Amino acid sequence: MPTSLSRRSFLALSAALPWALSARGASPSIPVGLELYSVRDELARDPEGTLRAVARMGYECVEFYAPYFEWSELRTKQIRKLLDDVGVRCSSTHNDQSYLRPDKIHRAADMNAILGSKYVVMASAKPGPGLEGWKAVADELNAAAEQLESSGLKAGYHNHQPEFTPMDGHRPIEVIARNTKPSIMLQLDVGTCIEAGSDPVIWIRANPGRIRSVHCKDWSPDHAKGYQVLFGEGSADWKNIFAAAESTGGVEYYLVEQEGSRYPELETAERCLQGFRQMHPA
Repeated sequence: MPTSLSRRSFLALSAALPWALSARGASPSIPVGLELYSVRDELARDPEGTLRAVARMGYECVEFYAPYFEWSELRTKQIRKLLDDVGVRCSSTHNDQSYLRPDKIHRAADMNAILGSKYVVMASAKPGPGLEGWKAVADELNAAAEQLESSGLKAGYHNHQPEFTPMDGHRPIEVIARNTKPSIMLQLDVGTCIEAGSDPVIWIRANPGRIRSVHCKDWSPDHAKGYQVLFGEGSADWKNIFAAAESTGGVEYYLVEQEGSRYPELETAERCLQGFRQMHPA
């Protein structure tokens, strides 16, 4: 249900205040977080315990995914308090396409403001036919960005393989980038970009300042492994990806994401963070 502008503005201000107060002692390094889909079964079983475990591993931020939208306001506030208690930020959320539409975006804005999130990311899209269908997605993102700005939030878009798969001589992700406001983050999923045959470094360099977060998901062309490899075990050129993201892309935070592996979820998350730290020391 839509709420008043003053209420949304208040929620955005209250969410941002702890960040501002802590900024004086903040590390200049780029934080690394966890897309919580990586630990989806553990999160569903024991949300509080899972968030505490993620914090103990050393993750600095998290990204919630679509089920968060079903929480009550009270539950959202409880999760925010827990995040504050363990010293972890919610940098962004992943959302169904419908959550950024007029009938739901006010609820998404309120919940993200409570969580302290900065970006409300469209996790995927179901476009109409051809490149015009992708242009319509870009139009949706622009409309959502205008609505979110009144709450101090920004919109984002997350790619999968289809966005980097050419059609009619163009890649859909190019249509998204060309037809959206510069304030809209282009969240790069590295693994699916590579699987679709594109070079993430070239893409980052082509979109300066817009790759503000990166999903650090590796991929192997070995069909027996695919997305089951841990961070650093696949074909991604992480050294050059990090360099491009930090020199050109405008990256604000990294997010480890894992579809699964040969280890349990929490152990997978911990091993991926260890691998990340070896390649990208804090």
